[in-house]
Amino acid sequence: MALNQRQTELIDLIHKKGFITIDELVQSFKVTPQTIRRDLNSLAQLGVIIRHHGGAESISTTENTSYQSRKILNLSAKESIAKELVKMIPNGSSLFINIGTTTETIARALLNHSSLNIVTNNIHVATILSAKEDFTVIIAAGEVRHRDGGIIGEATCDFMSQFQMDFGIIGISGISNNGSLLDFDLREVRVAQAIINNSTNVLLAADHSKFGRNAMIKQGNISQINHLFTDQEPPEAIKEILTSNAISTHVI
Repeated sequence: MALNQRQTELIDLIHKKGFITIDELVQSFKVTPQTIRRDLNSLAQLGVIIRHHGGAESISTTENTSYQSRKILNLSAKESIAKELVKMIPNGSSLFINIGTTTETIARALLNHSSLNIVTNNIHVATILSAKEDFTVIIAAGEVRHRDGGIIGEATCDFMSQFQMDFGIIGISGISNNGSLLDFDLREVRVAQAIINNSTNVLLAADHSKFGRNAMIKQGNISQINHLFTDQEPPEAIKEILTSNAISTHVI
């Protein structure tokens, strides 16, 4: 199911407020209650919100939205971000790519490059990039997380730490207004930290829905990255952190 613009904005609003009533959504979007109810029912079936009588609430901060749902959320924004980000990657580069549907979109956008050397803890990324005979694709050791093909754990951290790469391409579940990079799985967070620590340039790809989205585990801080690629201007508090740390922001 492809989401329309109203449904995408509706998800963002529910994530920001935590809980919102149908009446509030009718006022915000200037549509009928029947339209809002249909939207909420569809989004609840996708697993991106929790439907209640009279309204809806965001998914728990302790558990991420399902992989299949995340694949279609803000897909056009992810594709635009990916198209712009890969312009920074010279042919012949070495790069880490971590877990996430955004990084999988970036992997597809890299297929026009040549002679890349990739280390990833994402089975889907490895599958996409292994189609190129001139790419060297190394997949990390560790535990495979069945729900999304991510490879995680202490063995994965140790494996990643053996490399020093030109670029680390990372996605994220949420970015708080104090710049904290947030995620849902401690084991995944530790792998992402290893990528950040062993990359010359860290490129964060995050569509606008990640700003202000909550998750319970800190991965790090946005001040640790070198470039942010997104589809809308970040909130002012985050922009101040980016500016004070001389981080390049690419708004697509």
